[in-house]
Amino acid sequence: YPDVKANQNMMQLSEELTSTTNRVAIERPTSNDSVMNYNNKYQVFPSSMIAGPAGFAPAEQLAIDDPAKREAPKVSFA
Repeated sequence: YPDVKANQNMMQLSEELTSTTNRVAIERPTSNDSVMNYNNKYQVFPSSMIAGPAGFAPAEQLAIDDPAKREAPKVSFA
């Protein structure tokens, strides 16, 4: 019985990691759109006259260049 319960917990953990990775991938474009809108407003007059002296800086978009990093992490407790 303990082995079955541990196996179920591992399967649940793996599923949660996969779903979290998928949610991040789904929300990345929304975040990048917001960053693009912010950066556009940062660069356009009259905001550009206020943003720099007020300490605001351009934001960076979320990007993962390495395709291997886009996959869900592999978890092994063996």
